[in-house]
Amino acid sequence: MFAPDIYRARRAALAQQVGSGLILLLGNADSPMNYTDNIYHFRQDSSFLYFFGLDLPGLAAVIDVEADSATLFGDDGGLDSIVWTGPLPSLAEQAQAVAVSQTLALSKLDGVVSRARDGGRKVHYLPPYRAEHRVWLAELLQLYVAAVDDAASESLTRAVIALRSVKSAEEIAEMENTLEVAYRMHMLAMRSSRPGVKEQEVVGLMTGLAQSQGRALAYPVIFSRDGHILHNHGHGYTLKAGDLVVNDAGAESPLHYASDITRTIPVAGRFNERQKQVYQAVLDAQLAAIDAMKPGVPYREVHDLAARVLVSGLAPTGLFKGDAAEVVASGAYALVFPHGLGHHIGLDVHDMEALNENWVGYGEGVERASEFGRKSLRLGRPLREGWVVTVEPGAYFIPALIERWAAEQRHAGLIDYDVARQYADFGGIRIEDDVLITADGARVLGKPIPKTITEIEALASA
Repeated sequence: MFAPDIYRARRAALAQQVGSGLILLLGNADSPMNYTDNIYHFRQDSSFLYFFGLDLPGLAAVIDVEADSATLFGDDGGLDSIVWTGPLPSLAEQAQAVAVSQTLALSKLDGVVSRARDGGRKVHYLPPYRAEHRVWLAELLQLYVAAVDDAASESLTRAVIALRSVKSAEEIAEMENTLEVAYRMHMLAMRSSRPGVKEQEVVGLMTGLAQSQGRALAYPVIFSRDGHILHNHGHGYTLKAGDLVVNDAGAESPLHYASDITRTIPVAGRFNERQKQVYQAVLDAQLAAIDAMKPGVPYREVHDLAARVLVSGLAPTGLFKGDAAEVVASGAYALVFPHGLGHHIGLDVHDMEALNENWVGYGEGVERASEFGRKSLRLGRPLREGWVVTVEPGAYFIPALIERWAAEQRHAGLIDYDVARQYADFGGIRIEDDVLITADGARVLGKPIPKTITEIEALASA
């Protein structure tokens, strides 16, 4: 955990922004895989972690804004639980570690919330993403389960987004910590991607490395020859010389801050000429985007810049016809770049998106687009100092998308579909880094992971 005063200051800032009422934060519980005692790896709710820091199931907390107090709710384990878990610090001891002086049994939470509600006080809570939290909130607040989401507090949600968006020096250090493990995972994958090796073997090596360092994965690894399938979690393919493999893999720090890194690996250590052309276009797009990032620049403009650089880089292929700016403005570029340039990252790999994706990524005069491609951009609003965002342009040749657009003659004046079909067996390329917005620019976090053609070929063929 961070120092106790950090959590105290975060709660004070939250209370000040919300202004009045009771702030209710629910921690996560253990979740069974197939029966009660066989559970998934526990992961605490990220906002609970941010304000109360405790990484154990069965907790809840209340901040009373008017009383300027915080109370932690939970139960001390008895002898039966000690048999299975070993001795744990008492609830009071845990609370002291995060600067909370008042604790109550979890059964007392209902009474505290009921008294506030009966007294006409506003009970603020965040939009739930787990079904058991919807049921719990419905019971606490005497609501229908179906009404719980709509009654979530907008003022609390927006305050949490504002606070969690800007990363402190301590948080950046945590992210650098986990990026050290991500660096090792990607270096291992580049050295291990050889003809005859199954994708699952490389995934196993990366997962084992993370676990050997006491880290969980930040998300299920995407490691696939079929890189044009953006979230492909199948790993049964046996690698062959000439394949390109998209490796999207990251770990969590001990305090659950995420890393999210993607590299594209040539199996057998060499890109062919066609692969080099596309790869360099993607890399140039990423480098141009990072160079353009600074406080005040709308990230949607950075996305469009990356798309223009990508289209220009693909000019020698003949895929797109006409000026790059026209191709991007029309949306034709989304044939090969159908997702957004990046997203917030922090305690969540897609940071705070459980709260409200549009509130996290839009506003300040920037509205989310509705057309294919741009609608998948999770972050469009102006960048701010202290944000950490991913920068992950890609180029993908998706046979079904090519054929659908060709049949519709969509953007026919800007796309040569005969050329597109020649790339139907190509797969995809993505390059991704985690980037801190500084006072006057941007900085890629973590130890540099090879990404130029020369660097990758030198490592992958060693």
